[in-house]
Amino acid sequence: MPQLRTVIIGAGLIGKKRSLHLPDSFDLIGIFDVNLAAAQLLISQLDRQPKVVSSLEELFKLSPEVVIIATTHQTLPIFAISALNHGCHVFLEKPGANELLPLENIRDLAKSKDRIVHVGYNHRFHPSFLKASELMASEKYGKLLWIRARYGHGGRIGYENEWRANREISGGGELLDQGSHLIDLTRMLIGDVELAYSKLQTSFWKMEVEDNAFIALDALKGGFVWLHASWTEWKNTFSFEITLESAKIDIQGLGGSYGTEQMTLYEMQPEMGPPPFTSWEWDESDTSWRAEISDFHQAIIGKPFIGATIDDAIAVHKVIGEAYRRR
Repeated sequence: MPQLRTVIIGAGLIGKKRSLHLPDSFDLIGIFDVNLAAAQLLISQLDRQPKVVSSLEELFKLSPEVVIIATTHQTLPIFAISALNHGCHVFLEKPGANELLPLENIRDLAKSKDRIVHVGYNHRFHPSFLKASELMASEKYGKLLWIRARYGHGGRIGYENEWRANREISGGGELLDQGSHLIDLTRMLIGDVELAYSKLQTSFWKMEVEDNAFIALDALKGGFVWLHASWTEWKNTFSFEITLESAKIDIQGLGGSYGTEQMTLYEMQPEMGPPPFTSWEWDESDTSWRAEISDFHQAIIGKPFIGATIDDAIAVHKVIGEAYRRR
């Protein structure tokens, strides 16, 4: 199968992850970053040898078919529009933009150009969520009663001065950052949701955006969702609990500093009481980055996929936007 000529815009932490986990079906031919030194440092760490370019004009002269964009939130849609206008498929890092309207413009342009746009919600591809999705799709355990999830870290010295703390650049704080993952995972598992309640607060960091977000969602198919995203978790935390009529799925950890990724299925018995359970545990290697881009390739060639589309990103932004309007 021919490789897709691919370029990456953004040579920071996420651009590096995408470069290092790019499947063989993508031929990385170019990298662009306004910080030329960052781009040169990145290619020195790669087995591949893409060309480092100093402008978008030079980048598109390479005739890419796919553009992966890993920049700050306010520039994601600017680069996406340019890539679509050059006839490229686009992979945007989450949340896709700093506000809703640019995402809707990307959706409309992609449709008119017949191009595929996916957004980087890589947690969909963690093995625990692939397994949980499989269990829920079986409908063996009845309808959803509730979801309760937490995701957070504690920042670092000077966090209040980083770009994520600047609303003009980021579009929002922790709700848009890690909270968007929780909303996307919820939608992947149970479908569309609506905001029922939100409480956004800046508890610790001296910044203009929220460092903690508490939101409640109503699931349109039934059930209730309670999410907490935090930049004041002094021990990195990931917890996602799903309670169904006759079972509970408990996911803990994402690997690395978030702890070993584990999932436990508790199956309620007719006589109630302590349920029998089955547990799974995965090693520290994070395969979600490579799996997500492989899935993007599936979408490009017209095969089934499970990754987040531009419409999924828009749905997440609508929930977040409503919480910001109520603030």
